[in-house]
Amino acid sequence: MAKVAVVMGSKSDEDAMQPVLDFLKQFGIEYEVAVISAHRTPEKAREYAGAAAGRGIEVIIAGAGAAAHLPGVLASWTTIPVIGIPLPSSDLKGIDSLYSIAQMPGGIPVACMAIGSAGAHNAACFAAAILSLKHENVRKSYEQYRKQLSEG
Repeated sequence: MAKVAVVMGSKSDEDAMQPVLDFLKQFGIEYEVAVISAHRTPEKAREYAGAAAGRGIEVIIAGAGAAAHLPGVLASWTTIPVIGIPLPSSDLKGIDSLYSIAQMPGGIPVACMAIGSAGAHNAACFAAAILSLKHENVRKSYEQYRKQLSEG
């Protein structure tokens, strides 16, 4: 069974991350949710990312605002694909988060989505696309979803 980790920097990010959970639930993709701050609980972030593969996690989706280091910190501790969602939680309305997630150093990639709810939705879609490479049930569901989009 495909499994996705959905990680957010604080409990206040729940509403912004809800499109991810809705999409994964709709597609029957198993997921777990964690609240981990890259700055307040860095050791927890290291332990979580380092043990993710052992729990069967195949993709990590991480949403963070402001400095938005969470996706990059998680990616530094695992080779599992990490998808970052910049959240509009600061005075800069997510531009700072976008830059933080997009500007990862060479060798530690993080896929960066759009700011906010559109990015959250696309992160779930991208996770489904990744999982489609290995899980036929996800591939079929995702292909059907894309077909419905093209039909308007």
